[in-house]
Amino acid sequence: MLGLLGLVLLLAGALAVAIHLDFVPQVDRDASLLPGTALPPAWVLWVVAAAAVVVALLCLRWLAAQIPRRKVVSWRWADEAGATRISTATATAPFAEEITAYPGVRKVEAELTGPHTAPRLALVVRAHGDADLRGIRRRIDDEGLPRLREALGTPDLQAIVEFRMSNSKGDARVR
Repeated sequence: MLGLLGLVLLLAGALAVAIHLDFVPQVDRDASLLPGTALPPAWVLWVVAAAAVVVALLCLRWLAAQIPRRKVVSWRWADEAGATRISTATATAPFAEEITAYPGVRKVEAELTGPHTAPRLALVVRAHGDADLRGIRRRIDDEGLPRLREALGTPDLQAIVEFRMSNSKGDARVR
């Protein structure tokens, strides 16, 4: 969609330059684009300016969303014996290795987000094209997640799993 919009804008700009340089003899470059020469009311200009600002802010928001955000998050527990600090990447590394050892799994990316009191786990499981996805998900729910919950002391840890399968025709995504 963005490529098509870019192509249309590129063609419109090329047409405007061609008309300005008199490469299109059917169009008079000195003719007015719209009939009449009166300016529109002031409120129309303000509305157009406000709409342009809103569109620009939406574009900036979209652009910012394209930047990957991988920051290291640390969890900290404090008790009478002292304080414990652990990186979420360190906490999920053994879990990801365990899931990678499952039959049909090529690679696992695990990301633990949120505070340690209400954590969320996002998994991207890259599997072979003939892998048993239900079996993999069942093993994650029955074996891997309970161990991770116990290790972290978070019994309410939920996981969102995204499967990415590879086959001879390319990558297909299954959620």
